[in-house]
Amino acid sequence: MNVRDVMTTVLVTVGKDRNLKEVLHLMEQNRITKLPVVDDSGNLLGIVTDGCIADKLGREHNKGIQTSTLHASSVMEKDFLVAHPDEPLAALLKDVGKPGLTMVPVCQGKRLVGILTKADLLKFVKSDAALSSFMKKELRSVSAEERLIHARRLLIDHDIARLPVLRNGKLEGIIAEHEIAGAFADLKQADAHVQRVNLRDLQVGPYMRRKVVTGRPEMSAKEAAAVMLKEHVGALPIVDGSGTIQGIVTRTDLIRTFA
Repeated sequence: MNVRDVMTTVLVTVGKDRNLKEVLHLMEQNRITKLPVVDDSGNLLGIVTDGCIADKLGREHNKGIQTSTLHASSVMEKDFLVAHPDEPLAALLKDVGKPGLTMVPVCQGKRLVGILTKADLLKFVKSDAALSSFMKKELRSVSAEERLIHARRLLIDHDIARLPVLRNGKLEGIIAEHEIAGAFADLKQADAHVQRVNLRDLQVGPYMRRKVVTGRPEMSAKEAAAVMLKEHVGALPIVDGSGTIQGIVTRTDLIRTFA
């Protein structure tokens, strides 16, 4: 099987001069967290991610720079793996779970013709193994009252994309890079001192997603993959019958069942 047999060809892209708030809105509309940046000819220039936007906005707010002046070109990544449509899929699977972008652009020459994401690979998960047998049980989490910049620090330090929000072990919500980037982008411009104070005072609660798609410990990998595809989510917090969190399973965990 080659990359072209799996890749997504209906593409959502942005130009390098697109404002970051507009980029985040486009991500929200399409329920995605990464966008290729292309020129007028469809040639790939870079990749912009919600994590890159969160990092950039956090730094620039501290300098008193208006977010309206920041564009895709100011945050896009330029160093990443690029695949060819006729490349064997197996050559890419060996890198699943390694640090780096989780979206692989597919190009013929410089022209973007598709993308390959972990969501594209979920359809190949056929394992009947129970989630309890491989879910991550050592969780990084936050409370609704903790500061947003602390949550962002946890994501960076532990190379993860999302954090369960817990109260007494029960799941209240989930906070990911996208919500943090959106919170930073929504800050109104003020003088530099006020901006820094505002950024430090933001709490997780107002920005976390409260409607969380969850899984059960006895659910199979195959069932979990189907739920993730249907709900467009990248992870399932695993809860027991009382709503107490037991662990978490990500797309990467599921893809490793066959990769």
